[in-house]
Amino acid sequence: MLTNRTAALFFSFLLIGPLSTTAQGDIEHLAPEKGQGGTAREIVSKLEMLHYNKLKVGDKMSESLWNEYIDALDPTKSYFLASDINEFRAWQNRMDDQLRAGDVKAGFEIYNRFRLRMSTRLDKILSQLDKSLPPFNFDRNESLELDREESKWPESASVADDLWRKRLKSSVLSLRLTGKTDEEIRDLLVRRYKGQQKRLQQQNSDDVFELYMNSLTRLYDPHSNYLSPRSLENFNMSMSLSLEGIGAVLQADEEYTKVARLVAGGPADRTGKIKPNDKIVGVGQDKEGEMVDVVGWRLDDVVDLIRGKAGTYVRLETIPTGGDGTHKTILIKRSKVKLEDQAAKKAVFEFSDGKKNYKVGVINLPTFYIDFDAYRRRDPNYKSTTRDVAKLLTELKEENVDGIILDLRNNGGGSLQEATMLTDLFIDQGPVVQIRHANEQISRHNRSRSRAMYRGPLLVLINRLSASASEIFAGAIQDYNRGLVVGNQSFGKGTVQTMAPLKEGQLKITQSKFYRVSGDSTQHAGVKPDILMPQMINAESVGESAYDTALPWDRIHAVPHAKYLNLKSLIPSLISKHNKRTESDPDFIFLRDQFKFESERSDKKYISLNEVMREHEREAVNQRLLSMENRRRSAKGLEPYKDFEAYEESESEEVAAIGGPVEIKLEKDPVLNEAGYIMADFIGLSDKASKAPPQVANF
Repeated sequence: MLTNRTAALFFSFLLIGPLSTTAQGDIEHLAPEKGQGGTAREIVSKLEMLHYNKLKVGDKMSESLWNEYIDALDPTKSYFLASDINEFRAWQNRMDDQLRAGDVKAGFEIYNRFRLRMSTRLDKILSQLDKSLPPFNFDRNESLELDREESKWPESASVADDLWRKRLKSSVLSLRLTGKTDEEIRDLLVRRYKGQQKRLQQQNSDDVFELYMNSLTRLYDPHSNYLSPRSLENFNMSMSLSLEGIGAVLQADEEYTKVARLVAGGPADRTGKIKPNDKIVGVGQDKEGEMVDVVGWRLDDVVDLIRGKAGTYVRLETIPTGGDGTHKTILIKRSKVKLEDQAAKKAVFEFSDGKKNYKVGVINLPTFYIDFDAYRRRDPNYKSTTRDVAKLLTELKEENVDGIILDLRNNGGGSLQEATMLTDLFIDQGPVVQIRHANEQISRHNRSRSRAMYRGPLLVLINRLSASASEIFAGAIQDYNRGLVVGNQSFGKGTVQTMAPLKEGQLKITQSKFYRVSGDSTQHAGVKPDILMPQMINAESVGESAYDTALPWDRIHAVPHAKYLNLKSLIPSLISKHNKRTESDPDFIFLRDQFKFESERSDKKYISLNEVMREHEREAVNQRLLSMENRRRSAKGLEPYKDFEAYEESESEEVAAIGGPVEIKLEKDPVLNEAGYIMADFIGLSDKASKAPPQVANF
């Protein structure tokens, strides 16, 4: 599950390294800098005045801040000792008063102890690796706890030593299973821990202050952040350069850098071999450059290593989510994701309801975009979502399609203006979304056209990664009964952030909340589809509800809006046909089996440190993956793979990062294919939906 500490590390840093003993080292003691106290007071004041939640920084929040900050530093409860935690309790109920007074001493004192523990542990591990690997017994039946959130703090240095013995043993065993020699493993681990030492020594007062302040902002909600001047510079750079590189949004998750999401149409997305939640453990430059181990690195340092000029290559060593822990290397050609690569695109396919064939148009929309620069220049040819979709709708109508599918899967949002304007194309006059602000005032965005551009059968396809603007559009279509919403429950981000300037840095703060015309918030709950598809992303680990401090779902008054179709009379029949069609479909059986398998593996609490058992587990994972794939292939009349190596080889074929829009294909997209059949059923049954209110048009 994505906790607050994980969410927070998007804009801050995480120093991961071992710690345990109380021996003093030569590590520098960091102290607050002039001006940070004033910034802390300013942050407290703006959070209390401007944030949607209107929480006061008081005694209760002081205790929460204490817990959150320690958790951010030591999420695995393996760095601090129990004695450290007991000592820190002196600040548990005083942090609120200190921050109001501009005193950030507690944050620095706790961090300095963490820094000392980390430095001492790194020294100890490197001394163990001085000449050779420690003599681990891989025949011994012992295990390492993977999730230590509910574990106790080590009561002594010896308990911490044993925990880190297991962690080091697990790292060695994992690398042994990749085929590396003992010498190669030792060299890699020495570089890893020396790199952590170097980065630890480079930390400064700004880093500590930012981490401390973000522990406070996370108590308000996961999307409010303090950005130090350095982080603000990186943030602004990422906004302009995020589309030049590999096209992936990364976040820190304990000692790993994890893929948060992929930029649609970007180089990483085009490979088809990277998914959200995959962990990046190594980065290599060009096709033959040295693979640099990045476990335990700062997030911004990993990003700097991955970034590069368009046309150059980067290699990523990853641990795929839901796999057997085996590392995979992916070659990616860096490129700049052009606006046209993310632009809406169309295709036309034919589907049957068993009685009649129908032409169905598909519009794929990766994001809600607008070329603001061209728009401000009043360029008559500026690109935007609405303009492009309107053009595609005209073309599809000229092709005499019987219905249209709008594919918003993996669409993380974008321009609110474009979300409301896009809705204009499909409904007649009426409200689209409500926004409640921190002062409790409610504003509404209404459509501007008096008549919809497209009035035929419509299906909106969403999944767990459809967020924000996607949810506004899908929610409006659903509330108006304008069309079917099919897929999976969406992300659930129904909040709006703004940047508030500070004397030093800026505060990204949540000030508003989205509501549908039905009065329901899109926050937390997202949009629930009328017809469910097999789940492919674990909602417990991805989505707004996965954040501990996500603002809750609630509702306000509905606003008058039309109802286009009597969908309640159609949906049961559509679901029945869908279930009958997919219960024996090889691709859907595979999708359901795959999700079940990955869920089982994500629930794993311990990992064996016995080499034979780990080999057996790995072989069992590989055989299950092979079995699932071969059942699918056999059912489709394809030749099964002879062994896992043949299957893996087919999966690892390089996909070139080329320019231009990605072609819409059905053969590798069973969900879109099934959506087409649902649309055919929908059109075939549409005569039953003709009893619409007189003020709206029928199909």
